[in-house]
Amino acid sequence: MSSASARGSVVRFVLVRLAATVVLLLAVSFVVFSLLHLTPGDPARNLLGPKPSSPEILASIRAQYHLDDPFFSQYFRWLGGVLHGDFGRSIRSDTPVTELLADRVVVTAQLAFLAFAMTVLVAVPLGIVAAVRAGSTIDRTMSVGAIIGVGAPTYAVGLILLYVFGVSLDLFPVYGSGDGGLDRLWHLVLPAVTLAFGVGALVFKLTRTAVLGELDQDYVAFAVSRGLEPRRVRTMVLRNAFIPVITSLGLVFGFLFGGTILVEVTFALQGIGSLLASSVTFKDIPVVQAITLLTAAVIALTALAVDLIYVGADPRVRARVAR
Repeated sequence: MSSASARGSVVRFVLVRLAATVVLLLAVSFVVFSLLHLTPGDPARNLLGPKPSSPEILASIRAQYHLDDPFFSQYFRWLGGVLHGDFGRSIRSDTPVTELLADRVVVTAQLAFLAFAMTVLVAVPLGIVAAVRAGSTIDRTMSVGAIIGVGAPTYAVGLILLYVFGVSLDLFPVYGSGDGGLDRLWHLVLPAVTLAFGVGALVFKLTRTAVLGELDQDYVAFAVSRGLEPRRVRTMVLRNAFIPVITSLGLVFGFLFGGTILVEVTFALQGIGSLLASSVTFKDIPVVQAITLLTAAVIALTALAVDLIYVGADPRVRARVAR
C-alpha cells in the first residue's frame, strides 16, 4: 500500500473516531439532562431558598428559566445554545455558566495535570524496577504498597495527608487553592498526591505486568543469546511494554480530570468537582449539564489521543488501520 493511501486510511480512522466522539457526547448530554429532570425537587423553590413563595412568584421563575416547557424543547434549546458557545445561566447565581466555570476549570486542570505528572514520574519507573527485580524484597515491598494504594479510599488518604503534613507538621496549606503561581502549586501538592495515590498504584501494577510479560518473550532470550548489548535489549523491552502503559495512562488522565470531587471537597478547592457536588444538590441543571459535558469531552478526546498514539507507536496497529 502506498504512503498516500496509508495516510488516507489514518485520516478516515481519525474522522470516524471524531464522529463517534460527537455521538457519545450527544448521548451523554441527553442522558444527564433526562436524569436531572427525573430527580425530585423543584429548581424554582431551590432558587427562592427560605424566602416566602407564592404560586405567582414560582410561575414567574419557571417562565424565566423555561422550566415549564416540554422536556425536548428545554433540551434542544440548551443544545442549540451550546453549539453557539452558550451554556445558559446558573439557576442559583444567575450568572453565565461559562463565566462560572472559567476559574474553576483552571484549578481542576492544574490539579489533574499535577497528579498525572506525579503518577508518570513515580509509578512508571517503580513498575519497571519491580519487574526487573521480580521476586526481590524491593519488588514484594512495592507490590504490597500498590495493593494498599489501590484499595485505600481517596477521602481517607486525603484526611491522613491533611492531618499529618498540614496540621501536625504544618508543611502544606490545609485548604484553598492559593493565589496563583507557586502559591497555587504549593496548595495543590497534597490534593495531587491524594489523587495520584490510588491511580499511581494501579499504573505501577500495569507497568510491572507489561514489562514482566515482555521480559518473558522469546525475542529477549534470543537477543541475549546473540550477545546484543543490554542497553538495546532494554530499549526493545520498554518500547513494546509501553504500548499498554500508554493506554492505561490515557484512561488515568481522564479519570483524574473527572474524579476530583472528593479531593476538592476534602481540601476546599474551588474546582469544578466541588461545584458539581453543590450544583447537583441545588439541582442547578445548566451547571451540572455543562460540567458533565466538559468532563465527557475531556475523557473522549483523551481516548482519541491515546488511539492516535497507539497507531503511531505500534506498527501492527498502524498496518491494520491502513488496510
